[in-house]
Amino acid sequence: MNQGITKITLMGYMGSGKSTVGQILGEKLDFPFIDLDDYISEKEGLGIPEIFKTKGEIYFRKRENAYLLELLNSNEHFVLALGGGTPCYANNMDAILEHSDSYYLKASISTLSERLIKEKDHRPLIASLSEEQLTEFIAKHLFERRNFYEQAENIVAIDRKDPEQIATEIYHSK
Repeated sequence: MNQGITKITLMGYMGSGKSTVGQILGEKLDFPFIDLDDYISEKEGLGIPEIFKTKGEIYFRKRENAYLLELLNSNEHFVLALGGGTPCYANNMDAILEHSDSYYLKASISTLSERLIKEKDHRPLIASLSEEQLTEFIAKHLFERRNFYEQAENIVAIDRKDPEQIATEIYHSK
């Protein structure tokens, strides 16, 4: 492990396993694990869907940026799972690259579709989509976000790997 880097950020599309991989990686490194969405919810006293519904996306993105910078500028070390859209707003990607060792958990559209179809009920953004619409939705979002995700210092292909394998791969890359 590079002793100079004390913050690891995991980015990728929803369903790429950022939180699960992050928890495992945190244990391997003996680093605390933080899920940015959970951190925001705790600070705001509202769940992410409620924040979007009651205060709007612009408010959410401003708070997301403030909390991300708060974490990245702290003296703490941790593994941080970002929200799927986090790298795409404000100056978030610049801050991520400057203050952390970043990893893009890169999954194919088919892998993401397979995973997300099972989780639709727990994800308000996609709950009303058919399987075909879901695949289209993922493809469109990945196209829009790819330029941000691919700026990560490290890209980890995750298709056909379980979270333990992915965390171990990241751990051994240190």
